[in-house]
Amino acid sequence: MRILLTGATGFVGRQVLRALRERGVAVRAVIREETEARLAEPVEDIVATPDLFAEKAAWWARVCAGIDIAIHAAWIAEPGSYLHSPKNQACLAGTLELARGAGQAGICRFVGIGTCFEYDLAAGALSVDTPLKPATPYAEAKAAAFTALSRMFAEKGIAFAWCRLFYLYGEGEDARRLVPYLRARLAAGEPAELSSGTQIRDYLDVREAGRMIAEVALGDAQGPLNICSGIPVTVRELAGRIADEYGRRDLLRFSARPDNAFDPPRVVGVRAAL
Repeated sequence: MRILLTGATGFVGRQVLRALRERGVAVRAVIREETEARLAEPVEDIVATPDLFAEKAAWWARVCAGIDIAIHAAWIAEPGSYLHSPKNQACLAGTLELARGAGQAGICRFVGIGTCFEYDLAAGALSVDTPLKPATPYAEAKAAAFTALSRMFAEKGIAFAWCRLFYLYGEGEDARRLVPYLRARLAAGEPAELSSGTQIRDYLDVREAGRMIAEVALGDAQGPLNICSGIPVTVRELAGRIADEYGRRDLLRFSARPDNAFDPPRVVGVRAAL
């Protein structure tokens, strides 16, 4: 068994790599040039490129030679800009080139990484049967990738799974995100300014997400899958738990920032067996 993994140096990809290596799976990591030091685990089989989203199908067909399963975890993920970045279209185009090349190489299974933002978030409780209603360029590109890949792989008889991520936190998380922000402020004994905290979310440790994605890759599940906890937690509850680690709930400043009028009140996944 040999697996190709893109995005192996990223927030999610690092944990997928770790989970695969713990299972003794041989991995070929496709990474950007000069990023090898970011790998969470040693990888002997590395393919480096200046921009994997600029590579064409013929290049991917060569890179996928001898590969059984491809896991595509690479995508733009810059906090504060990724939701509306025009780079999402380049990621979509590059993903389709990867899929074409992987198909030409004769892989038997392809696992892509989607997002809960593909769904109609007004539903609150999101199952794989919830209608799609992407509202940002990021979500639109992910949903378009899912639709195109579903059709492409069905025509080629290649097994396809699409893992939709919910709210991940943990090792390697960007400092600008909620949990690292809270920890940094509380550790420094400084107030943490938050919104009302009433938003309900589905939080999952990225290590568990990586394990789940590896399990999907090595299993036989197909179609859309939710990578989530299935447990509703308010932002206020999450912040309180973290503050308790420091004994500093007094530093939490709820409603110091306005709520985002476009932020859905509830986003919780329905978790199913993988």
